[in-house]
Amino acid sequence: MTPPNSPTNARTPWAFIPTLYFAQGLAFVIVNTMSTVIYKDLGVSNKLIGITSLLYLPWVIKPLWSPIIEMFGTKRGWIVAMQIVLALGLVGASFTLNSPFFFVASLVVFIAVAFVSATHDISVDGFYLLALPARQQAFFVGIRSTFYRLATITGSGLLVMLAGHWILTGTAIAASWAYVLLIAGGLYALHALWHYFILPHPAEDRTVQSPKEAGFFEVWASYFRQEKIGWVLAFILLFRLGEAMLIKMLVPFLKDIPSSGGLGLSTEQVGLVYGTLGVLGLVVGGIVGGILIARFGLRRCIFPMALCVHIPNLGYLYLAHFQPTGWSVPAVVALEQLGYGFGFTAFMVFLMQTVGDRFKTAHFAISTGFMALGMMLPGMVSGYIQEATGYFTFFVIVCLLTLPGLATIPFLPIRNMIPDGTNKHPA
Repeated sequence: MTPPNSPTNARTPWAFIPTLYFAQGLAFVIVNTMSTVIYKDLGVSNKLIGITSLLYLPWVIKPLWSPIIEMFGTKRGWIVAMQIVLALGLVGASFTLNSPFFFVASLVVFIAVAFVSATHDISVDGFYLLALPARQQAFFVGIRSTFYRLATITGSGLLVMLAGHWILTGTAIAASWAYVLLIAGGLYALHALWHYFILPHPAEDRTVQSPKEAGFFEVWASYFRQEKIGWVLAFILLFRLGEAMLIKMLVPFLKDIPSSGGLGLSTEQVGLVYGTLGVLGLVVGGIVGGILIARFGLRRCIFPMALCVHIPNLGYLYLAHFQPTGWSVPAVVALEQLGYGFGFTAFMVFLMQTVGDRFKTAHFAISTGFMALGMMLPGMVSGYIQEATGYFTFFVIVCLLTLPGLATIPFLPIRNMIPDGTNKHPA
């Protein structure tokens, strides 16, 4: 075994942080965004597409099994193992699309992939804290975020465009998407091979001997002891309420024919507009948001940045009412994603304030689990509401549902970073 402090173990984080967070983001976007496009192309109804919000569930409940990763094996080992399983799962999903029962069969596989991906997320975030010293952790926050979003561009943009190109050139829809999933599986096989050889062996990456050492029960107790926990949870659950409704129906809106209230875009156009231009707006918004928070502090920025998340949703009212063609469609989508990326930075910085000194990884997993719950439940009913009301009224509802989250902001225990860069927490 390579000694933890040997020269061969002194890897630059540039060799593995970008690939780790690209791998983390790709599975999430395949399961929760690309699957929506696949099902829409294969004729699945909006009601059933809305139900696929259940795919968020593993990210909701991942704190329940996070201590297992502490108690058995190393995070390095978990990362490589989960990437191998993700490769096999995505290859398996590709074979379900030609089945007469493709929806149920593929959904079962995607659920399994989601659980594996959530476990991979826990391992990657834990490894990040162990493999990098504090100064490098702060420096590489922006790098990991950038490569996570590049994975989003790849999954919801480039791969969707590739499937759309094959469909337009005469390849069967199911076969086109099967090829794309095979490519994604191959990417995970390459990541597993790369990380097996390149990931360092941090001395702290070890097996915890008991649940007590892992702090299984104290993790939860200390999380709920934090200041104004009721308002904290209300904000986490409600802030993305409108977005949770919007995100599941956005692809159906872009693809549905105009007589059904949609914009009639092709799969290739959706990949370009939503998955590429939109995500580029997301990246730019996130970078600018981070700069402003570092300059002015979260307390001064959080409310105006939250408004920037929600106000651009009004653009979808314009699109649903006038059903335009041309530049206005990508402009609205890019503006909405720009505002979302800008404001979501404040949301994530607040989540980082919900962690204690002893259980940072576990507390962050709990907060993101509640965040995922706030996305999953509204998304499950979004298809029913859209089909009952039509797209214009649906987007009115989306805009109104942004208000409860905004109303919680004045009651939050917001703390700006103190000069030494730490952020004290009562737990």
